[in-house]
Amino acid sequence: MGRRFVSERRRDPYYRAAQREGLRSRAAFKLDALAQRYRLFVPGDAVLDLGAAPGGWSIVARTRVGSAGRVVAVDPRPIEPIDGVEVIRRRVGDPALAERLGDRRFDVVISDMSPSISGAYATDHARSVDLARSAFALCDRFLMPRGRFVAKLFAGDLLEELVRELHPNFRRVVRTKPPASRERSSEIYLLGLEFRPSPRPGPGP
Repeated sequence: MGRRFVSERRRDPYYRAAQREGLRSRAAFKLDALAQRYRLFVPGDAVLDLGAAPGGWSIVARTRVGSAGRVVAVDPRPIEPIDGVEVIRRRVGDPALAERLGDRRFDVVISDMSPSISGAYATDHARSVDLARSAFALCDRFLMPRGRFVAKLFAGDLLEELVRELHPNFRRVVRTKPPASRERSSEIYLLGLEFRPSPRPGPGP
């Protein structure tokens, strides 16, 4: 970790606020801003948080859904316990994750998954789109009708293709960048609002 990065982070008001408020990461402020603007969470909601480590988004979600709601945090990395949050140590795409979730349904699916950075932007962009697509794939099985979906990815030429994939399943698809995202960062947040499940095949003749 370079000295310049450490120095910039210490001057970053979102980083300092996250440390002060026990939010584990500055990313918590990104989700909080999206939640305020798009009313992502309602008290009592069930939330599936993908790529949840170190737990900043799960804390925001848990606070917003209240004691009547529930949050399931998924990540292959360990997450320090969070009151009222169930942690599942699995990768998204692992069949064991779907088995573990069983027949549970969620009002909100959120994904802050990020690829290991290779340094080749086109590769990192494509990998981030693949992660967002993997998160979206879980919606058809686990997201409730009229549910909400949030995924982080890096801006690039594959973004429009992913937006087209989401459009049939959501009343509205939004691309946005919350204030806590660093200005020079290429990250963008894709929101799907009011989920419409894909039609299920009917019984055979």
